[in-house]
Formats: sequence, structure tokens, C-alpha cells
Amino acid sequence: MRRVRRNLGFTLIELMVVVTLVALATAGVTLALRDDGATRLEREALRLSALIEAARAQSRTSGVPVVWRSLPQGFEFVGIPAPSSTMPSPDRQGGPRTWLSADTVAQVTQPPGALSLVLGPEPLIAAQRLVLRQGDRRLTLATDGLSPFAVVLEAP
Repeated sequence: MRRVRRNLGFTLIELMVVVTLVALATAGVTLALRDDGATRLEREALRLSALIEAARAQSRTSGVPVVWRSLPQGFEFVGIPAPSSTMPSPDRQGGPRTWLSADTVAQVTQPPGALSLVLGPEPLIAAQRLVLRQGDRRLTLATDGLSPFAVVLEAP
């Protein structure tokens, strides 16, 4: 006489597959819910460091001094010609530019008392530091004069 065996539950493999799928879904949701304020400030800092480095390179190749300065609603590079009205350029350097977020504020902290950054034309410039703020969040862009501007960690 044979005994008929019924499946009364799930196998270990089936349970492991379900747990793995739940873990992957949870990880995806966690990454999707990243803090938007921190992301906006990081995006602003990366954009500004790329623009500053492009202005430094343009200053070195043209031999014309370039100065970055903060404005109430954005910033500008002095020494780089603004694009002409007949030939507008989406990747323009010269002329005033606005921040990606309206609540962004920039302040030059090194050299002390400076209101602007001097970007060239010499290949070696003075050490400079710039703090970007959005509300209570802040990031610092800095260079030692030889390396490119980059986000640096501040000592607590």
C-alpha cells in the first residue's frame, strides 16, 4: 500500500527566492527615496566645479585673467567674453549665470576676505576655497592651487 504525500507548505528554495525578491525591492525603494536637498546641492557643486575648471583652462589657453564672482542670483566669470546675440551658445562661459536652485548661496572663504576667485592665466594659482549653501546644508569646493576644484570634506 502506498502512502500519498501531499505538499503542505513551501520548499526552502521557494522561500529563499521570495525573501531575495523582497530584499531587492526594498533596496530599490530606499535608493529612490534619496534626500532631494543633498542631491540638489551636490549637483550644484559638481556643475560649478566643472565650470570653474573650464574657465581655468580657457584662461590658460588665452592668457587672459579670469575671475569668478558670486552674484545675488548666481555667479559670473569676468574675463571671458559673453556669447554674441547672433550666435548664442548653450555651453557659454561668459556673462551672468543663475544657480540651478534659487536658494543657493556661495561665499569665498579662502583667501580670507576675498570676494572672488582668481582662476588664471598662470597654471599655478593660490589655494582657494568656496562654500555653497542651501538652507542648513553646505558643501565646500577647494583647490590647493595645482589640483582642480573639487568637493572637500570639512573637519568637524
